Amino acid sequence: MKKLTTSKFLLDNKSKLQEIIKNLETDFKYVSILGCDVDGASYSVTTSAISLNPSPDYQRGFVIRVYTDLGFSEYSFNEVDVDKVCENVRKIALEDRKKIVEGLDRVTYDRLPNDDEITKEKITEVENLPEEDNPEKIITTLQKIHDEVKAKYEKIVQLSLRLNITQVNKIFLSKNKDLYQSYAYSTGFAMAAATDGNNTKIDFISNSGLCGSELISEFEQAAEDACRRTEELLTADRVVPGEYDIICDPDFTGLIAHEAFGHGAEMDMYVKERAKGKEYQDKRVASDKIIMHDGATAFDEVSSYLFDDEGNLGRDTVIIDKGILRHGMCDELSAILLGQESTGNGKRESFKRKAYTRMTNTFFEEGEDSVEDMIKSVDKGYLLEGFSSGMEDPKNWGIQCVAMKGREIIDGKLTGKIVSPVYLTGYVPDLLQSITQVSNGLVLSGGGYCGKGWKEWVKTSTGGSYIKAKGILS
Repeated sequence: MKKLTTSKFLLDNKSKLQEIIKNLETDFKYVSILGCDVDGASYSVTTSAISLNPSPDYQRGFVIRVYTDLGFSEYSFNEVDVDKVCENVRKIALEDRKKIVEGLDRVTYDRLPNDDEITKEKITEVENLPEEDNPEKIITTLQKIHDEVKAKYEKIVQLSLRLNITQVNKIFLSKNKDLYQSYAYSTGFAMAAATDGNNTKIDFISNSGLCGSELISEFEQAAEDACRRTEELLTADRVVPGEYDIICDPDFTGLIAHEAFGHGAEMDMYVKERAKGKEYQDKRVASDKIIMHDGATAFDEVSSYLFDDEGNLGRDTVIIDKGILRHGMCDELSAILLGQESTGNGKRESFKRKAYTRMTNTFFEEGEDSVEDMIKSVDKGYLLEGFSSGMEDPKNWGIQCVAMKGREIIDGKLTGKIVSPVYLTGYVPDLLQSITQVSNGLVLSGGGYCGKGWKEWVKTSTGGSYIKAKGILS
């Protein structure tokens, strides 16, 4: 294993950033700076094209946050001119203060952000350092996998393989905090399209981890699985709408965790009165079988970090403990307004964007039941696999999760019949309280992103094990 190379851009500018903070402390009660240097590569091989692009998470710059006597102001920049930055911050803060004074609605912060004295750094290790990767070799490997796997499946008309490698370097400075981190994550996608002349179906497999280009070793199996699963969909029927016993695979379980009590436990929504979870603190929302976590330290996946974008250390937050809603996730400013402590969930899409409460690694704890026993216990129902999308209404606790496929179970046995797509809908507490079995074998996946509404995309992972519940399917 090799330790990641730190960011010269961030460390070379550190003394100037500290000078900015010192200069502004005479005008503001609180000053902090987040520096971001995120780089990497995205390799893509499809049946029709080959491409190499920067990581989709690429960014380089800084954001400064200050507090006047009335509220917070922020300023983003990527050229570190001490005098210019200080001048612009003072100007923006003055304009913001004027708007606050003239505004009808005013948010009152009764304390400053947490600024305990702390100096820490975390630099992780990978097998392959991103700067030592050979792009030609990676493309050649992906092309070979593509050609060999696609040739085995006559109904596959398109196979797409994509490997994203990203190194995240961040620095956070304030009067009392001096934090630095470098970590890398990689995500892989194998997506296949199949046709029988009348129908065309698509399915995908994703994999991820805190690693570098070594993730490519998982691509051959992922491509095989994507092609096989996609061809299966050509024979799929539509499910007869109704309530069924359902068994969810780890991918679909993770989607439920993310949508059901992920977004519903983001506490900036508590501030805005947009989440029903605020009313159910320390009340039952799920069965005794459910213990739900979120946190940068809860599991090693793509959203594991030392500190968040507000300089708070990552945590492992137990959201649901044996069915009881215990705690939400919180960014720094929402924590101040709610009289809480930040849980290290303040994340920005980039240094140009606002920090919100965001999920990190979100999952249900594994249990002790076996998948075989779960299937045997079903008289009529479906084993739900994979997902295509999901959404939840945190205000009213409605949920919709779409599984790629359902495998029919009759009298405790898989019949071989497949239905697709499968829409799971309902009321979140009803769904979670119906969970009666949870298997062992915790699996998380960080292939995708999470949005805040329709924007503000950040990296997250989700997962769990197999669960058995009651679900309304259509």
